[in-house]
Amino acid sequence: MTLAAPTVRVLVCGSADRGDDGAALNAVAHVLPRLEPDLRQRVEIRRCLQLDAADLIDVADGEACLVLDTVIGVEPGTIIEISLDELTRMEAAAPRSSHALPIVQVLGIAEAIRGQLPRGRLVGIGGKWFGFGQTRSRALRAGMAEFERAIERSIRDLAQPVPIGARS
Repeated sequence: MTLAAPTVRVLVCGSADRGDDGAALNAVAHVLPRLEPDLRQRVEIRRCLQLDAADLIDVADGEACLVLDTVIGVEPGTIIEISLDELTRMEAAAPRSSHALPIVQVLGIAEAIRGQLPRGRLVGIGGKWFGFGQTRSRALRAGMAEFERAIERSIRDLAQPVPIGARS
């Protein structure tokens, strides 16, 4: 037995006026128009300058969550795709927009309040330059097409019906 296809809440993190930090905003603007209308209707976009526990706590039961962000701690331009559960154990890389608290603490608070993290994942691209302005690093620009494909693939995956009790 399967549940109805879930809504996918996309948390688009970062700041457009801070160099590579605006990668997720740029990418989602290209991905959304390419989605089929019926899929696009089940995608909810939320902007969050910095990822906060409240952004994850607010995800409804049965809703999937996709966090898009520039990441630090990986080679600039490199794409990472990791489940939210796995992200709690990741030490090498971190979402750039998790300024107030380390990502492990953000996820821990959300998990403690919700009882479990929402089903979902982080798709990120390694950033290099975070100064003021809209200039993006060469490495980030080179990885943007792959970042967009990873986002589109994740939206499609998370929008698929899942067996009861399964997580992705």
